[in-house]
Amino acid sequence: QVQLVESGGGLVQPGGSLRLSCAASRSEFTILNKRWYRRVPGKQREMVASISTTGTTTYADSVKGRFTISRNNTENMWYLQMNSLKPDDTAVYYCNALTTQLESYWGQGTQVTVSP
Repeated sequence: QVQLVESGGGLVQPGGSLRLSCAASRSEFTILNKRWYRRVPGKQREMVASISTTGTTTYADSVKGRFTISRNNTENMWYLQMNSLKPDDTAVYYCNALTTQLESYWGQGTQVTVSP
């Protein structure tokens, strides 16, 4: 089992920045891939960014150049730095972990609202 806790969401004006954090509990399983997703009511969940064990990053086209995923392996945490935020970025953001057992774990979600 892996427990994930997100933090850092909130209300920000367009053009502003936020940094989301995800803290993973100790686990006997290595986390292969650390990801951020978001969900807007009425729409499908979208993968925003991911980072692999080798440090390879992937981003949704909608956030490329604005969002950056990073990690702190020592503390088993990962982050999503979000810059130049737009109203379309408003969503509940979830962190996700895929383990070496190919099990997927989710955090509880944190609300990000971009509004004047």
